[in-house]
Amino acid sequence: MSIIINLLLFIVILGVIVFVHEAGHFIWAKIAGVYVYEFSIGMGPKIWGFKKGETHYNLRAIPIGGFCQMAGEDLDADDEDDIPENRRLQSKTAWQRFLIMVFGPMNNFILAVILLFFIALIWGGTTMKPIVTSIEKNSAVEKVGMKKGDRIVQINGHKVSTSDDITLFLAISNPKEKNKITIIRDNKKKVFSVKPKKMKENGEESYRYGIGIKQKKTKGLGGAFVYTFKKTASIFKQMFVTIGYLFTGGIRLSQLSGPVGIYSVVGQQRSAGLANILYLMAFLSINVGFINLLPIPAFDGGHILFIIIEKIKGSPVNPDLENKIHTIFLILLMILMIVITFNDILRLF
Repeated sequence: MSIIINLLLFIVILGVIVFVHEAGHFIWAKIAGVYVYEFSIGMGPKIWGFKKGETHYNLRAIPIGGFCQMAGEDLDADDEDDIPENRRLQSKTAWQRFLIMVFGPMNNFILAVILLFFIALIWGGTTMKPIVTSIEKNSAVEKVGMKKGDRIVQINGHKVSTSDDITLFLAISNPKEKNKITIIRDNKKKVFSVKPKKMKENGEESYRYGIGIKQKKTKGLGGAFVYTFKKTASIFKQMFVTIGYLFTGGIRLSQLSGPVGIYSVVGQQRSAGLANILYLMAFLSINVGFINLLPIPAFDGGHILFIIIEKIKGSPVNPDLENKIHTIFLILLMILMIVITFNDILRLF
């Protein structure tokens, strides 16, 4: 029963995120007068749907992803269906096409902000101050002299502004080397070189520094606004750092998670309560929006990149060439997703 509940929750979380994303494209496509063939949640075979006006609205069998199929994405289909030129995506101004593409990710960011604000308003937020509240006995940080009350300001040269930064920069640090943690104590700066202690729990190896960061709760409307701003900025920072380290080799491809990895996290968060489930949805929504804005063909950011190129060169990129480039990168992304999913499955066993 627990597996079924987790699976349904997983489908709902991804479904909401995908629906909000595709609705951003859909709404602005309709505003711009673009012909929309289909609005679908899920991929693969259709299991339910209806048609209203010119658009088919479908629910598909595989609960991962979705799409808003607009005229102009498949030139041959447009010609076969005799779609008027002024209803095709390419006929719209650069600004209209930009809005259509950017509001998929923007809707994800809006959803995340609403969820984080709701969490803070109902359950309370946290101060997110990077202050050490406890030190484990005989831990790596205790041995070098770190104390309760130290304010961490830098880790390996990275500026630390919130408690989330501590988790992030320690996670991407090399556990086999000494890492520099800079703190403020009694208005004086101190730098510690710390090598985490190697631990083995349930047959799995891990590395622990021994730092405890317990956050104070914030209540009220003002506290909710502050928490929402800080947490949203923090998640964005995590994305920037993670993507940067992925491209530079600091994070390996095998460390990334896909749908299977997300499913396993859903089960953990369900047991922790509704607030944690909503936070996971907010976190994933920002992730989806951020990744889609990367200037890579097949992503929304790739489409935006071609719009920028068009404005720079003063004429549109050949639509047929652009579509072929997007198709090639889409195939590469599907291969990447298969590799990530395979790694997720291996981690389960």
